[in-house]
Amino acid sequence: MLTGVPLLIVFVLAVILMILAIAKFKIHPFLSIMGISLILALVSVPLKDIPSVIGAGFSGTFTSIGIVIILGALVGILLEKTGAALKMADCVVKLVGKKHPEAAMIIMGWIVSIPVFCDSGFVVLNPIRKALVQRTRKSSVACTVALSMGLYISHCFIPPTPGPIAAANTLFGGLEGAEVNLLLVMGIGALCSILPLIAGYFFAIIIGKKVKAKDEAGSGEAVGKTYEELVASYGKLPNGFLAFAPIIVPIILMGLSCALSMAGSSVAVITFLGTPIIALTVGVLLGVLLLGLSGKMKDFYDLTTETLKTCGPILFVTAAGGVLGKVIASGDLINFIKNNADVLKTLGLFFPFLLSALLKTAQGSSTVAITTTAGIVAPLMAALGWTTPMDAALLVVAIGAGAMVVSHANDSYFWVVTNFGEMETQDGYKTQTLGTLVIGIAAIINVIIVSIIF
Repeated sequence: MLTGVPLLIVFVLAVILMILAIAKFKIHPFLSIMGISLILALVSVPLKDIPSVIGAGFSGTFTSIGIVIILGALVGILLEKTGAALKMADCVVKLVGKKHPEAAMIIMGWIVSIPVFCDSGFVVLNPIRKALVQRTRKSSVACTVALSMGLYISHCFIPPTPGPIAAANTLFGGLEGAEVNLLLVMGIGALCSILPLIAGYFFAIIIGKKVKAKDEAGSGEAVGKTYEELVASYGKLPNGFLAFAPIIVPIILMGLSCALSMAGSSVAVITFLGTPIIALTVGVLLGVLLLGLSGKMKDFYDLTTETLKTCGPILFVTAAGGVLGKVIASGDLINFIKNNADVLKTLGLFFPFLLSALLKTAQGSSTVAITTTAGIVAPLMAALGWTTPMDAALLVVAIGAGAMVVSHANDSYFWVVTNFGEMETQDGYKTQTLGTLVIGIAAIINVIIVSIIF
C-alpha cells in the first residue's frame, strides 16, 4: 500500500484522470468516479477491506441524502405542476425587482442554509430558481450559481450547521476555561460572509453569460413563454401562503429542532418533525394538498414516477462520489496531512484555511474537512498564540473558508447543483468548482480583514 508523498502524487494524478475521463473523453461520471475509486483503493486500502469500504461509501450516501433528494425533488415537482413555484417567484420579483434575481437567489440561499444542509436547501429552493428564471428571463446558470454559492457560504460558516457547530465546540475546548460562544461564532460567520457573498454574486452574473444550461438553450418550451402565458397554462395560481408552505414549513421545523439542540434541550415531537426526512415529508403532504386544491390529484402517481426517474441518475452519481470520499478517508492521505501540519504553522490563519482546503478537495465533504481540521488545530492553539474566544471564532470561519475550496466530483453537492441546475458535467467544473474557489478565496480575505480589525 502506498503512503506519504507517493500516495499524494497518485491522488493528484487520479483526480486529474477522473476530470479528463468525464470532461474530455465523455465517460459517464458514475463509471469514471467508480473506476478512479477502485484504482485508489487498490493502492491505499488493504485488499480484504476494499469491498466493505466501497459498500460503506455507496450506502452511506444513500443513508445521508438519498431520501432527502427524492422527497425534495417531489416537493419541487409538486410546486412546479401546481403553479406554486411561479407564485413564489412572483413574490420574490416584487421584493427585489425583475433586474436582480441573482441577488434574490444568493440571499435566499444564505438564509436557508443556516439551519438546512446545502444539498437539501438547493433541492428545496430549486423550483423557485426555475420559476424565477421563467419570470425574469434571466440566465438560468447565473441563478443556479447564485443559489449554490449562497447556500454554501452559510453551510460552511454559521452554526447550527453541523460542521461549524462541531468546530466551535472543539476549538473553544482548546481554550483554558472558555465556554463555547455560539453567538460570537454566528456573528463572525455573518460578518465574514460579506465578501464571499459579493464575490459569488458577481461571479454568478459573469459565468451566466458564458455557460448555458439545458433549460435556456432553446430546449425548454416553458422558458420561451411570457409570464401571462405561464399563468394561463396553470389556470389559477395558489395564494402566497399556500405556495410557500411546502418549503417554509420544513425549514421552520428543521430550524426549531436545531435551535432546541443549540439550547441544550429537546422536545421529542419537534426533534422528530425537524429531522430532514420527516420535515420534507411534511412538505410533500402540503404539496399534495396544493395538488388536490388545484384539481390535479389524478396526476400524483405520474408525478411520483417522473420524480423517481429524474432522481435516479443523480442518486447513483452522488453515491459514486461517496465511494471516492470513503476510499480516500480509509487510506493514509489524511494521516499524511496531519503528520506534516508543522510546515503550515507559520502561516497564521492561512494554516487552518489551507489544511481544510486540502482535506475538502481530497475527500469531498465540507463537514468532514471542518471537523477534522478543528481536531488538528485545537491542540496547537496555545503554541500558535490563539488564546481568546475571538481567536477561536476566527479559526472556525477560517476553517470554514477552506472547506469551500473546492467542490468537485467527489462532493455530493457538486452533483446536486450540476444535475438540478440542468448543466453538463464539464459546465459544473466551470461554474460550481470555479465558483467555490472564488468564494473560498474571498472568504479567507474577509476573515483576515476581520482578524486585523478585531
